[in-house]
Amino acid sequence: MLTSDKSTTEIDPGKFWRLMGMRPVGAAVVAASHLDVPAGLLALSVSHVTASPSSVLVCVGSNAGALPAIKAAGSFAISYLPADGAEIAEVFGGRRGLSGADRFASGQWLRLRTGAPVFADAVLALDCRVSATFVHEDTEIIVGHIVDYASNEERAPLIAYHGRYRALTLENEQ
Repeated sequence: MLTSDKSTTEIDPGKFWRLMGMRPVGAAVVAASHLDVPAGLLALSVSHVTASPSSVLVCVGSNAGALPAIKAAGSFAISYLPADGAEIAEVFGGRRGLSGADRFASGQWLRLRTGAPVFADAVLALDCRVSATFVHEDTEIIVGHIVDYASNEERAPLIAYHGRYRALTLENEQ
């Protein structure tokens, strides 16, 4: 049964992130390339916006190393990681001590229309041009118009839940 802490009016940042970790979300790498130098991060706040025009949004912390590349390039790609992509999620989530272009040494990367890197084994890759940005507190909300995509319906996705990665399986994989 749900419980509520009615004694608080403000949630501290640590509690906020624990609560947000209770949402099962697709593990996605958001990447851009500026001056042919790739940059990327693990984004757990990605959502669709509209179907026409086809648009998505990503929330990126203002101190994220990849943010300047996304803004300078005016484009980004989202790669939803496959069930066996936990190591890639760890790298792009900053848990392996790598940053910048060094993160792309893991796995194979392709480029679609905008030139932003996409993970070759992704379940879904969305290639986007930035159409709007908004600043809210310490986060930039970036809306992208989808200009290209690639998908692999035979791969199951990787889900982030409670601070860990969990692989989903497709019905025919059981």
